[in-house]
Amino acid sequence: MAALPQKQANDDALNLLRGRVIIESDHVKSVSSMEFPGLSARMDTNWNFDSFKEVPTMAIETVYVHNNTSIIVDEVLAHRLGLIPIKVDPENFDFRSKNPDDPPTDRDTIVFVLNIECKENPTANSNERDPNKRFINSNVHSSDLKWAPQGDQGVRYENNPIKPVHDDILLAKLRPGQAHCAKGIGKEHAKWSPVATASYRLLPEIILKKEIKGDLAYKFVSCFPEGVAEVIEKENGEKVAKVVNPRKDTVSREVLRHKEFQDIVQLTRVRDHFIFNIESTGILPPEILFQRSIGILIQKCAIVKEALRRRLKVLEEEEVNSGGGANNMETD
Repeated sequence: MAALPQKQANDDALNLLRGRVIIESDHVKSVSSMEFPGLSARMDTNWNFDSFKEVPTMAIETVYVHNNTSIIVDEVLAHRLGLIPIKVDPENFDFRSKNPDDPPTDRDTIVFVLNIECKENPTANSNERDPNKRFINSNVHSSDLKWAPQGDQGVRYENNPIKPVHDDILLAKLRPGQAHCAKGIGKEHAKWSPVATASYRLLPEIILKKEIKGDLAYKFVSCFPEGVAEVIEKENGEKVAKVVNPRKDTVSREVLRHKEFQDIVQLTRVRDHFIFNIESTGILPPEILFQRSIGILIQKCAIVKEALRRRLKVLEEEEVNSGGGANNMETD
């Protein structure tokens, strides 16, 4: 049985994609999509949920409080500070030493200082009820965290000062304090996680069992989000529907609500074509996160491969030794 024209076109396009990874920005800050044609579901799940946990970032790890007279207790304040994403490449820093006696250095620690006080606004009306007008510094935001360069950090980051990714994260009303950033991974604590969400879906596939012509073609196109299908004009002037980008389909199945399309249109998914969506917290671009997470996965595979090689070598040596002992007994 000959392949349907539309399905054959889809298959030809997918065959060209197999063996490649496509990375596209979705025009939303810190969000990227990646396509993996020909990937198994087991491999896909392992990468999606495991590798990102081991991509290191910098986050506030230790908070030294000198005077906190706000209503937020020190522990809660420290937790809120720890969840602020810090805009700096962790590749330029080392992990902190596990020895508690080793002092922090400019190669493994970033220092932020928070020194702010909430005061009455002397120019505000006595009946003013808006705290933003009645008080000065009534709200403390992440922008109030001031980076205090250590060692040669001021020179190294002169053109790109270290700061929180977002300036408008509300913290609290508080008094002077100090915070230290350290390198870590999300597997240890969520504050080091470089991603907000990471999800995947299968590539939608829309198969036309026969051509949809005339007014029905326009009705077919209207059943899908913009860009999924369009009406084209053939050489003989006839208007027909064509699927141009099934990737944009939201799988709403709206087309199957219309009886005239139920025996013409088949909706399915390509079982070995995965589309990843990676939303970064802003610390690192999604493209860099993807590359580093794949690098971690490769390192893990190399460790397992080496462990298997050593185990096989031990088993071979045991087999040789046991065989040699048997031969000696026969000789005696």
